[in-house]
Amino acid sequence: MTRTLSLVALALATGAFAAGAGAQGMAHVDMKDAAGKSVGMAMISAAKDGGVSIALDVKGLPPGEHALHFHQTAKCEAPFTSAGGHFNPAAKKHGMENPEGPHAGDMANFTVAANGTAKTTIVNKQVTMGDGANSIYANGGTALMIHAKGDDMKTDPAGNAGDRIVCGLVTK
Repeated sequence: MTRTLSLVALALATGAFAAGAGAQGMAHVDMKDAAGKSVGMAMISAAKDGGVSIALDVKGLPPGEHALHFHQTAKCEAPFTSAGGHFNPAAKKHGMENPEGPHAGDMANFTVAANGTAKTTIVNKQVTMGDGANSIYANGGTALMIHAKGDDMKTDPAGNAGDRIVCGLVTK
């Protein structure tokens, strides 16, 4: 009986610690398609060397290369234009290869496998989870968006990434 109580106490303490850590240092983002169906999730945390790390786990997407961006408004009403343009507090041009860029919300592309799944981690050093203009929580939050195609990393304003096909709210 004592051992059982000790295990229960340990589980409760561990759970309380994990919940507290999650509330302070991680953001869980439910990713949904235009029909409102869940296609997976993203876990955002502070990256070791600055910025944020996005652990993306999605399914049911078209195979191939896709763009991932933070958009400026925390709204995901299909067809997701409600999310506004890319998160861009410094008013730069689009693209990591653009000499006048990038937007804070610009990120590397990722690849969806032939079975429609992707599990990857992408780091964005242009944004934070803290306070200030480059916070993903600024002005009520942002939207994490998956586009139909890959980003060409230079064409302003959106990298020719195609339609917005998956969206998730990033809010406190």
